[in-house]
Amino acid sequence: MNSLLQVDGLTKRYGSVTVLRDVSLEVRAGEIHALLGANGAGKSTLCKIISGLVPRSDGEMTLGGHAFDPSNKQVAERHGVEIVQQELNLIPTLSVAENLLLTRLPRRFGAIDSRKLHRTASQILDRFGLADVATDALVGSLGVGRQQMVEIAAALARECKLLILDEPTAALSGSESEQLFGHLTQLRDEGVAIIYISHRLDEVARLSDRVTVLRDGALVGTHSTSSLTTDAMVDLMSGEATSSAKRDHVCHTTGETAMRVDSMTSGIVQDVSFTVQRGERLGITGLVGSGRTELLRAIFGADVATDGHVYLGADSLGNKAAPRRFRHPSEAVAAGLAMVTEDRKQDGLLLTQSIRINTTLSSMWRRFSRVGLTREAEENRVATAMRESLATRCESIDQFVGTLSGGNQQKVAVAKWLVRDADVFLFDEPTRGIDAGARQRIYQLFETLSIQGKAIVVVSSDLEELFETCDRIAVMSAGRMVDSFDRNEWSEEKIMQASFRGYKDRISEPVND
Repeated sequence: MNSLLQVDGLTKRYGSVTVLRDVSLEVRAGEIHALLGANGAGKSTLCKIISGLVPRSDGEMTLGGHAFDPSNKQVAERHGVEIVQQELNLIPTLSVAENLLLTRLPRRFGAIDSRKLHRTASQILDRFGLADVATDALVGSLGVGRQQMVEIAAALARECKLLILDEPTAALSGSESEQLFGHLTQLRDEGVAIIYISHRLDEVARLSDRVTVLRDGALVGTHSTSSLTTDAMVDLMSGEATSSAKRDHVCHTTGETAMRVDSMTSGIVQDVSFTVQRGERLGITGLVGSGRTELLRAIFGADVATDGHVYLGADSLGNKAAPRRFRHPSEAVAAGLAMVTEDRKQDGLLLTQSIRINTTLSSMWRRFSRVGLTREAEENRVATAMRESLATRCESIDQFVGTLSGGNQQKVAVAKWLVRDADVFLFDEPTRGIDAGARQRIYQLFETLSIQGKAIVVVSSDLEELFETCDRIAVMSAGRMVDSFDRNEWSEEKIMQASFRGYKDRISEPVND
């Protein structure tokens, strides 16, 4: 294969802090080149320099044998370099068609040619297997998984020599991931070079031809994928020998109901009922668009429930819990619920505030304030303890959250609710964009919370994650909870069949005249 991109001695400094140090990389035309490293290793920074999003401090690049130093993203795109970042960069108030063709809107007599716009957008969606997405739908009305697919489709619709994908499957269902893998294989066969960043090492092993590993902003090495096991990849990323053995699963369910949801209805979510016990870890899975996230949001009061109630434990006298329907998340938090949201930037964090403030804000009046004054020493102690517990990579707890890598932002989003010490924890894609080591720390936190008698509900598109961590898995399909499985009875096949059940039932329903 011919070398397409050559990076030599690339360095990036922010003031006195060096985040990328003397990194060299070769990417060949017609290969999928995986870029691995723990959160904060420099992967995203390297790719942002290549794609013109941030300037280099030192080093050189060539593309196709010619000097390459893009001053912005548009210059990189003109040279055939496309990037799809982990955090979505769509404009939610514009339509799908407008987002797909934003930089090349078709015009007629000086105005946007709406007919051609939607016709071209429809062709792009069809080619990418998204014929069910309406071109005139507002992007903000789509789920995160569908938005991710639209952004990838927009990048693939433009001619590119080098495609950079940063955690592209983090919000995708299994079928959508398979669809993406088919497109990437085809692009590779057509001679396109692909840089693929993912913490899902099974994907890396399956898709990539070569692997480059970064650690602490420096190059560890480049290897053929066939020469590495997934354990060896983790060893290279961490610098330590690891074991592939998983902990034996221990169930800590007490038999006492922590939360009962009865006939919850909100938008796509229709008549959902379930219980979760103290100490239980309940997983919820289903296809993208099945209503998993919407169910958690309705329980938490982030979306308006039109029917149904939530019952939380019992009162202090042991009386039966009263029915609740939360109108705002603040009511849910006061009642003992916590929720780690799927979209951490939009719903979970204050990006322009420090790690310390984000970690303690939800508990400010309960733990860190007295007669209107902030207890700074206690606030610093707790924020520091959370940083150390989750191994959050940062300069200090006063660093702005918006300057952290995506995975480290997620750790802060989790820490906020661990400090709150709720009775029921709702986690929506809690390990999205988190490296293998940090993922295991969060799994251990699930275990710790379970031992403490906390009830945990985990929505995840990663079945292996649910298999490893949960006591029971419930399945959403077409807005309804259609089945649940204990550890001794679940299988990937059973869960997949259940995931499609609601859609099959909908097709078979009689049509009333």
